[in-house]
Amino acid sequence: MKLFTCRHCGQLLYLENNRCEKCHYPLGFQAEKLALEPLVATPGAPVAGTFHLYGAPPKAPGYVYCANHGYHACNWLVPVGSPTPFCTACALNRTIPDLSQPEYLGRWQRLEVAKHRLVYSLLRLGLPVVSKHVEPKTGLWFDFKADEGPEPDKRILTGHDNGLITINIAEADDIEREMARKSMDELYRTLLGHFRHEVGHYYWDRLIDKTPFLKECRALFGDDREDYAEALKNHYAQGPPPDWMATHISAYATTHPWEDWAETWAHYLHIMDTLETAHAYGLRVAPRGVDVDQHLRATIPDPYLEADFDHIMAAWLPLTFAMNSLNRSMGQPDPYPFVIGPAVVPKLAFIHKVCRAAKPA
Repeated sequence: MKLFTCRHCGQLLYLENNRCEKCHYPLGFQAEKLALEPLVATPGAPVAGTFHLYGAPPKAPGYVYCANHGYHACNWLVPVGSPTPFCTACALNRTIPDLSQPEYLGRWQRLEVAKHRLVYSLLRLGLPVVSKHVEPKTGLWFDFKADEGPEPDKRILTGHDNGLITINIAEADDIEREMARKSMDELYRTLLGHFRHEVGHYYWDRLIDKTPFLKECRALFGDDREDYAEALKNHYAQGPPPDWMATHISAYATTHPWEDWAETWAHYLHIMDTLETAHAYGLRVAPRGVDVDQHLRATIPDPYLEADFDHIMAAWLPLTFAMNSLNRSMGQPDPYPFVIGPAVVPKLAFIHKVCRAAKPA
């Protein structure tokens, strides 16, 4: 993610900040410019709660907060007069949990933090981000639901179906998510990772299916016409092949070509967003006492401006070594506990090519 600073006082900001801790100006995220802006209340505006951007002329367009700002779930802006009270990210919601349940509010707020970061990445890539309210056939929706009971048939399954992504809100509970991670023998399980994986299925439909990229995709990931239900059954009965690390980014990626695509897509977004953050902070990696031929030195580029994916990978390996080493110094797990095998790199490069082709000129 890019580096945000307050245009009024220069204070460093996080995407989720509602107010600058230094100058106390209210803050709002302007999705059109991917900018976190200090706001000034517009006196006498016909719409209550109207702001204009700090430094804008008096007659500049006004903004209000997204309707979910009242639940402390969003700090994004909506132009005055918009046909919807929701921002670009919140307009993607079809279902949110019952907020009369106290614990559900906190879970939903955490889901929104992850979803807004996902949407930032999608907008940064220039990918289509449109609600099914606007485009019923090709748009995107989210259902955030709680289990309806302890019985297996009443549990909500996280997944994707024709542009509708369902997330079980139990994933927003750290204990529940860790229990699921251990039971499924996963290295890594985060809310943001779930969003990135599931939206990968959506973009397979939008960017690959019935497009000139389909043939190349099948050559890299396998034939998606393989029976999906049978593939899942075999995976859970037999597990992944013993040599899966040589060809796939994760064990689950071996299940079916669609899952290989979605898992690799999620890692592509991990890489792009983390490298952009490192670039924004001006990081470079130059470990002392390490031979140059180990390729662990890098000046981190802005990955969204890099056409050649090899340059991105050349920065990612040194950065992950540094990140993992820092976490181990704090007694924390590796933030990136994966090995990207040689066969996975062309898959990531293909996704990079597809995304760049989808970006408007």
